[in-house]
Amino acid sequence: MSGMRNLAALVVVFAGLGAAPYFIGSDVWLNSLIMVLYAALLGQAWNILGGYGGQFSFGHAAFFGTGAYTVAVLQVQLGVNPWIGLVAGTILAGLVAAFVGAVSFRYGLRGSYFALVTLAFAEVLRILSNTVPFTGAGVGILIPLDPGVASLQFTEKSGYYWMIWAMTLAAFLATWWLGNSRFGARLMAVRDNEDAARALGVGALRVKLGGIVLSGCFSGLAGVFYAQYFLYLDPSIAYGPAISVESLLVPIVGGLGTLFGPLLGAVFLHALSEITRDFVGDAPGISLVIYGALLVFIVMFLPRGLAGLGRVSVRKLLRARAA
Repeated sequence: MSGMRNLAALVVVFAGLGAAPYFIGSDVWLNSLIMVLYAALLGQAWNILGGYGGQFSFGHAAFFGTGAYTVAVLQVQLGVNPWIGLVAGTILAGLVAAFVGAVSFRYGLRGSYFALVTLAFAEVLRILSNTVPFTGAGVGILIPLDPGVASLQFTEKSGYYWMIWAMTLAAFLATWWLGNSRFGARLMAVRDNEDAARALGVGALRVKLGGIVLSGCFSGLAGVFYAQYFLYLDPSIAYGPAISVESLLVPIVGGLGTLFGPLLGAVFLHALSEITRDFVGDAPGISLVIYGALLVFIVMFLPRGLAGLGRVSVRKLLRARAA
């Protein structure tokens, strides 16, 4: 029953978000919503593996950058249609995730060891993309402006808005399915107690591989959107630590292992970023400092994130009314 309530809430929330361009005339506000949905997509991708699977990754930029560079290189260097690049980038990001998972999980790496391995893979890919010529090396790669649905580029912000809206909706629907399916139940069983899950006959390796592939595909999809929206990539953007930090911070702040946690976290972090920019400007590295301090605060005082805080508040309100 809770699964159907969550699905109904998801439909209502995204129906409202889908209608936003009809009521918002300002490109500034529409851009803000685009970045919130983009952050929610990144966070939900990480949440699938970290929140539902219990496998904390510090290197989701490896999957994001793969999706971004795939669509960019295909259309700039080979003249391939971006729609094909979108599919190829998503699949290739999933394959990279499968490789990282196979190397890590087959040898029983968990916790901090797994986190460090993912971080190392992202750094290796950053170094490689900084040296090979077809990615533009350290100069980066510039995608030519060619507005049109066929090229996944739009003259108006609303086109990009519905593009990221559809991508984010797909990620949230996949997460809803994960929370109400047998595969999701097995993944969460491995998260809670891997040894006990194995004893009950759960194929932990296969389940964790499925989780990281699904997570990697949606991270790659976020990378595809980034490339088409900003039309420029370089190694520090695509494979840099900022993407990995944002990916994990959004669901941790919003609520790990919850359906709407990444959306709450994305809204909160975007608002915090705007407030910070108003007070201190674009000082280099200030966002990472604030994100780090926020992460420490959340882990210490709000381990269940904003979603957990909301649940506690609702329970207290119900108890007060009953009393």
